[in-house]
Amino acid sequence: MAISEESLIAYREQLKCGFREIDDIFADRMESALATLSERGVKDYLSGASLVGGIGRGVEPVLVYLEEMPEVAAKLGEGMLSLVSESVWTISRTPNGNAIPPFLNTIAEAARRLGSLDHLCRYIDIIFDMMERSTGSIHGHHTTIPSPALPTLLNNIPNLLGQLSLKGLSNWIDYGIRAYGNHPQRQQDYFSLQSPDSRAVLQRERHGTLFTDHERNLDLYMKALWDEKTHFVPYSTGFDDLRKPKPYFDELGIRVPDVYDDQDGLSGIDRYRALLAHIAAHHRWTNAIFADNFSPFQRYAVEVFEDCRIEALAMRVFPGLRRIWIALHPRPIEGDCDTDIESCIRHRLAMLSYAILDFDHGYENEDVCDFTARFHETLEGRDSSTQEISMLAIKFVARTRLQSDQSADMYFKDTEVDYRDDNRHMWKFFELGDEEEMFDEEDRDRADEAEEDKALPPRHYPEWDYTTKTYRPDWVSLYESLHPSGESGFIDALLEKHSGLAKRLKQLLDLLKPQNYVRVRYQEDGSELDLDVAIRSLIDYKSGATPDPRINMSHRHDGRDIAVMLLLDLSESVSQIPEGCTQSILELSQEAVALLGWAIDKLGDSFAVAGFSSNTRHQVRYQHIKGYSENWNDAVKGRLAALEAGYSTRMGAALRHAAHYLGTRKADKKLLLVLTDGEPSDIDTDDDRTLIEDAHKAVQELDRDGIYTYCINLDPNADNYVEDIFGQRYTVIDRVESLPEKLPQLFMSLTK
Repeated sequence: MAISEESLIAYREQLKCGFREIDDIFADRMESALATLSERGVKDYLSGASLVGGIGRGVEPVLVYLEEMPEVAAKLGEGMLSLVSESVWTISRTPNGNAIPPFLNTIAEAARRLGSLDHLCRYIDIIFDMMERSTGSIHGHHTTIPSPALPTLLNNIPNLLGQLSLKGLSNWIDYGIRAYGNHPQRQQDYFSLQSPDSRAVLQRERHGTLFTDHERNLDLYMKALWDEKTHFVPYSTGFDDLRKPKPYFDELGIRVPDVYDDQDGLSGIDRYRALLAHIAAHHRWTNAIFADNFSPFQRYAVEVFEDCRIEALAMRVFPGLRRIWIALHPRPIEGDCDTDIESCIRHRLAMLSYAILDFDHGYENEDVCDFTARFHETLEGRDSSTQEISMLAIKFVARTRLQSDQSADMYFKDTEVDYRDDNRHMWKFFELGDEEEMFDEEDRDRADEAEEDKALPPRHYPEWDYTTKTYRPDWVSLYESLHPSGESGFIDALLEKHSGLAKRLKQLLDLLKPQNYVRVRYQEDGSELDLDVAIRSLIDYKSGATPDPRINMSHRHDGRDIAVMLLLDLSESVSQIPEGCTQSILELSQEAVALLGWAIDKLGDSFAVAGFSSNTRHQVRYQHIKGYSENWNDAVKGRLAALEAGYSTRMGAALRHAAHYLGTRKADKKLLLVLTDGEPSDIDTDDDRTLIEDAHKAVQELDRDGIYTYCINLDPNADNYVEDIFGQRYTVIDRVESLPEKLPQLFMSLTK
C-alpha cells in the first residue's frame, strides 16, 4: 500500500533512531508493516525498533528488526514485537552485545520452524539460559566475560531447528554446557558441530517427524479429505513432566505436538494424520452438550463414547483409518486391573473403546461385549448424536460401577489414547450448576437475569489434594460476573456516619502520600525544558544532524507503587449478627470497605475489590465489585451497597483467580487482602482439612508469583486454622464492631 509523504514523516518521527541508513529503507519497511500489522501493532513495531536503536550497537540491529519483524508478527501474533525488542535490550545489558545481530537473524527462521508464540518464548528462554551458563557464572553474580560460543550457536540455529525439536535443541545445548562449561575453545568446537560428541548428541536427539517439515502436507490433507481450512499451533511435549499436554482445538486453531516418533510400526506422519482425522471428525459430528449435571465419571465415559462414535462415522467415509487407529490404540489386558484395591473405570472404558474399534478384540467381559453391541446398534444406518450417545455412556457407568472406583489409586496402564484430543469442545456450562437453584429461577426478577447473562464462561482451576500430595486438575469451576448494582447513596451515608474516623484517617493518609519528586528526562512533552538536551539538539540541528526531539522533562512522585486486591468472603455466615453486636458481619464489612475504598482512592493506589462464595466445586462464584481501571464512583458504591451473602467458602480457587488479575499489574508491591469470618469449607467436602490445605497451597503459589497475601479474620476461633493457611500474615479481630476502624488502619500499616 502507498503511504502519503505526510504519514511517512509522522511514522519516521515515532522511530526514535537517528541513523541515516534507515531513511533509505524506511518507506519499504513501513509499507510491509502497514500491510500486515494493526494500528497498535505498527506502534509496537516502531517502539520496538526505537528500543533496539537505543542499545548502542549501531544501525545493523535496527535494520534487521525493521526487515524481519512484520513477517514474524504476521505468523505468531503482534505480541512477539515487544518480546523480541525487550530480549535484545536484555542481551545488550550483558557482555554479549556482539550476539545481538545473529540473535535477530535467527528470529524469522525460528518463528517459521517453531510456529507459535509460546514456542518462540521457550526458544528465547533456552538462548538466555545458554548465555548465562556458558560463561560459568555463579548464580547471583553477573559475569563480565561474554559467552564464548553464543554467536556460534546462533549462526547454527537454522540448521539445528531443521533437525531437532525444541526439547531436542534444549537437550543438545544442555549437554554442551555441562561438558564444556569451563573450556571456551571446546565450547566453540561443540556448538560449531566440529567435535565428535557434538554430532553424536545431535544424532541422539534427532528423532521423529517434525511437524514443521510436514505442515503444508497436513494442511492439504485436511483440505482435500475433510474440506477443513485450519490453523495449526504446535506445542512441545518435552518440558512438562508432571502433566503431559494433549492435543485440542478451539477457535484459535488445532494444537498439535511439535514432533512425533514412529510408534507401533506407524510413521510419525501417519500419527499426525490419525490425530487430525479424529479432530476433523469432531468438527463434523460433535455438538456441545451441558456438563453441569454429569458426575466426573459420567463425563469421562461420555467423552470415550463420543470419541468412538465420531471415529465409527469417519471410518464409514475413510475405511483405511481403522488400521491406523487400531495400531495406535492401546490394547488393555482383560483382568489386569485389581478391582479390590484399584479404581478400574478407565481400564473398563479403554477395553470398551478398543472393542468398538477392533471387531477381533477377543474380550469376554459381559458388560464390555454387551455395550459394544448396543453401540453398533445405536449407529446402525444413522449418525446418532452426542446427546444420544451420552445416555448410553451413563447406562454403562451405572451398570459397571464398583465401590473401588472411588479409590484414589487409579489404574492407568494402557488407558491413554494419545491421538485423541482432550474433548474440551464437547462441554458447555450453565452458570446455575445445581438443580436446587434451578427451581427458583422463575422467581428471579428480570434485572438479575440480565446480569447473569453477562457472566463469563467458567474458568477451571486445580485443587490440591493433601492426602496424595497432587493437584486435582481442572477440579473447580469458577464463574465470574459483575456484581449487581444497588443504591450508591447507602455507601455515602455510611461514610458520613464515620466522618470523625475519616478525618483521623486523612491525617495518616497525608503522611503516606509520596512527597519526593524525581525528574523524568528525555520527554517530547513535559513541564519544563531540559536545558542540557536542548543545547545538544540545537548543536545537532546547526551542524546538519537530526536533533533529538526529547528536549523536555517532567516530574513524578517517588515512593508508592502498590497494587491491591481486596477479596471479600460473601458466604452465608457473614449475614449473621455476632453476639453483642447490632449489625451483621456483612453490614460491618460494607462500612469497612467503604472507608478503605475512600482511603485508597485518596492515596491513588491501584485498587480492586471482589467477593466470592461457593456451592460445591462446580460453582465458585467470583463477583467483581471494583476494577483496577475504575475510580471510586457511584457505580462502585452501588455494587458495594448491593452485597448479599450466601452459600459456602471455597477459598483456594478464589485466591487463584484474584491472583490471575493482580499478577498482571505492573507494581513494585502486590498485596492481596482477604476478609473472611471463618475457615474454608463447602458442602461437597467432608474432610475439614481438604480446603484448608488447598488454600494454603494457593497462598504458596501466590508467594512464588510475588504476591503478598494477608488475611483479616473475624472468627474468634481462627487461631485453630488461619496460621495453617497464611502463616504469620494474618490478624484476628475479636471485636467485630471495630472492623470499620481496623481495616483501613491495617492497610496503611501494611503499605507504609
